[in-house]
Amino acid sequence: MNKIYIFLISLFFCCTAGASLAQDQRPGPRSLPESAEKYRMGIAGYTFIKIDLDKALETMEKVDVHYLCIKDFYLPLNSNADQIAQFKEKLKSKGVVGYAVGPIYMKSEGEIDRAFDYAQKVGVKLIIGIPTYELLPYVEKKVKEFGFNYAIHLHGPDIETFQDADEVWNHVKDLDPRIGMCLDIGHDTRNGKDPVADLKKYHKRVFDIHLKDVTGSNKQGYSLEIGRGIIDFPAFIKMLRKVRYTGVCSLEHEKNMTDPYMGISESMGYFRGVIEATK
Repeated sequence: MNKIYIFLISLFFCCTAGASLAQDQRPGPRSLPESAEKYRMGIAGYTFIKIDLDKALETMEKVDVHYLCIKDFYLPLNSNADQIAQFKEKLKSKGVVGYAVGPIYMKSEGEIDRAFDYAQKVGVKLIIGIPTYELLPYVEKKVKEFGFNYAIHLHGPDIETFQDADEVWNHVKDLDPRIGMCLDIGHDTRNGKDPVADLKKYHKRVFDIHLKDVTGSNKQGYSLEIGRGIIDFPAFIKMLRKVRYTGVCSLEHEKNMTDPYMGISESMGYFRGVIEATK
């Protein structure tokens, strides 16, 4: 009888100790909302044009974003092998991958050559470019030579060329299928277009996406935190799923660029919230 009693007492203390231990263990966070999506979240390098690289990478770490479109103010086009290696090691130390370079303006064949050589040295296979119409045949030649994807960045009404997705499509539809677009949804909207409809129409040639919100569908519309403007983000995220987009959605935050941190955080939080809410 004493042995049974001792066994039951021991069992009781083991169970209560286990329950207490389980209660003491703090639960961890859930996976990021985008972890179940086919696309990845990133940040366009232009977001950080007025802050240094260390602060930019610290910001990316805080918002848990790991893909960066590299701008040449952090890694100049004439960087040597050692400079590129040091830059990539700094990104790696913060868990960041440079997935593309650009946007890069290209107004001559020499500038196109330099951009493709630069991308090859950096080790990426996606160039975000802004060529002239006349240089597209030479861009196609380089795409065939290097095997890279080339995404033309559209700029809305701010420049005369490649203002929206329709215009990019009309100029690339008969070219090598590796020439497409970086769909900047803010500039597309500012040119009076619907980025949701354009993603649906042109998704096979959308190699990169720049995320921003804007206040109006005209040149006077300006960029602000995602969720505060007129773009229909629930519809856009649903379309990303429908067309099975597999590239990167990079936030390009253009408000308060000397102090962008709260805007970046708010925008990423809103976008992730919509991902979760529309599942």
